[in-house]
Amino acid sequence: MGRDANEHQSRGITRLASLLLVAGAAAQIGLAATVASQPLPHDSTDGRTDGQMRQIPIVLARELRDLAAPLSLLDVRPQDEGVAGARLAIDDNNTTGRFLKQQFALDVVQSDNAQQLVAEVTKRVEAGSAFVAVDASPQTVIALADSLKGRDALLLNAGSSDDRLRAGDCRPNVVHTTPSRAMLADALAQYLRWKRWQSWFLVHGTEPDDVAFADALRRAAKRFGSKIVEERAFNYDVGGRRADGGHEQIQEQIPAFTQKAPFHDVLVVADESGVFGEYLPYRTSDPRPVAGTQGLVPTSWHPALEQWGATQLQNRFRRLANRALRPLDYDVWVAVRSVGEAATRSKSAAPADLITYLKSPEFDLAAFKGRKLSYRLWDGQLRQPILVATAKLPVSISPQPGFLHQFTQLDTLGIDKPETNCRAYAP
Repeated sequence: MGRDANEHQSRGITRLASLLLVAGAAAQIGLAATVASQPLPHDSTDGRTDGQMRQIPIVLARELRDLAAPLSLLDVRPQDEGVAGARLAIDDNNTTGRFLKQQFALDVVQSDNAQQLVAEVTKRVEAGSAFVAVDASPQTVIALADSLKGRDALLLNAGSSDDRLRAGDCRPNVVHTTPSRAMLADALAQYLRWKRWQSWFLVHGTEPDDVAFADALRRAAKRFGSKIVEERAFNYDVGGRRADGGHEQIQEQIPAFTQKAPFHDVLVVADESGVFGEYLPYRTSDPRPVAGTQGLVPTSWHPALEQWGATQLQNRFRRLANRALRPLDYDVWVAVRSVGEAATRSKSAAPADLITYLKSPEFDLAAFKGRKLSYRLWDGQLRQPILVATAKLPVSISPQPGFLHQFTQLDTLGIDKPETNCRAYAP
């Protein structure tokens, strides 16, 4: 009887603890949803407002951009893409933060006008918000960074893979959670090299982003010993999209466009704009796999990843947002979690302390990828494994076996310290 009573009491305590955790999570979700309209006031030194809890507000700056309609109805972007990732990270930060008297809050600022977005974010920073996760174009990231120059504030770029932001246009008050184009191209090139698919037929679009990713692919091919046997630019009519062109027309156009190419192991496509790349698989003149921005794709996250405890993150996100966790959600989640981890490890809420710790060699973050992630000291880029995946499943993860580095294998992806053109981070 004594043992039964103890077990009953233990179950009661466990159930009570579960109820408290659920209630706490619900309160956090409510806080994250309402704080966007009224940021919490706080002291500029340590965030203390009531003598007990120290407030750490985090801004999510979203630039609303006109994007072409996706070729597939399955690729329609959720309206809360990125926002939902930030909300989950706020919940995670507060789960630990409550024990350290730290409370995190989310303030979402969004606009389709870059100048207005910069002005609104600047107001938040002047009011005491020191951390800004950003989903915006490279030009807007630079404008935000320059507007906050000299302040104890940090931008966490979660939306732009542009290599220029990590090179000549880098800023000391910006770190990057989304992988650079160089990292993505290197991750793909490593896998293709591991497969011994070393002869590439490169097809790229004509938009600036397409050309930029094609440049990254050329660099990666040279770096890892592959050969681009031919390049072709795909010129497309924006008016002839999904609604105008039937599958019969596409079935004739793609084989004609890709015929008479030299022998190649794989067709590598650079179509960041997403206007033609999905037409290539199974329609090329030669029966070859397609990789790059479509087909076999390098990415920071995949909704079907299950390794390294990722299922737990996927399930929690689905309960929160009622949809799958997408790469932008993950990149924003990492940005917001980085602030929370810096606060936990430094045991401080003072912006200067958190920024210093986050950018230091001592910082690392467990992020469901099998390795702890950290920021590079020469350009602020988050070093991380990159998934190589199809639409349904991850296929592999880079760095691949056999690609070695004198310090960390993760630095075989992207711009290494001896290669960097970023001078803002130079000591």
